This record gives sequence, C-alpha cells and structure tokens, in this order.
Amino acid sequence: MTLKRNLYRLTGLDGAPHHVLDAPYESIDAAIFAAKSWCDGQGLKCKIKDRGIGVQVLAGNGTWRTVCYPTNCLKLSIA
Repeated sequence: MTLKRNLYRLTGLDGAPHHVLDAPYESIDAAIFAAKSWCDGQGLKCKIKDRGIGVQVLAGNGTWRTVCYPTNCLKLSIA
C-alpha cells in the first residue's frame, strides 16, 4: 500500500493562485508558515483585499479544496 502525500497551494480569496506565493507546498504547516510570514512582512504593504490568503489541498479527484484561511493575513496593518 502506497501512502499518497498531500499537495497544498496558497490562493487569493477569489480562489485563484496567490499572486506572490504560487508554489506547491508539501505540508499544510509549510503552506501556513509561508502565508503567515508573507502577511507579517511584505504583505503588510498590500491592500487588505490582496492580503487574504486561502490554503488549498489537492483532492484525489484532481480539484483543489480550501481547508483554511490564516487569520493574521486578514488583519489590517497599523501604519
């Protein structure tokens, strides 16, 4: 029996691949870490609509399913 590893990606709130973080991630933890790091760094300079990030997993039927939204990415920056 072969265990299938899940593949994750980051998207915008519209479900399209994220405009900066469009890459495959081998774990949900790696995807969430990348999202949170970007939102706390470079993403602080973006408008809130561009900061929202969804984490998706590749389902067995070949479609992407949203599994969570890192909450720190949805907070307004204080400038």
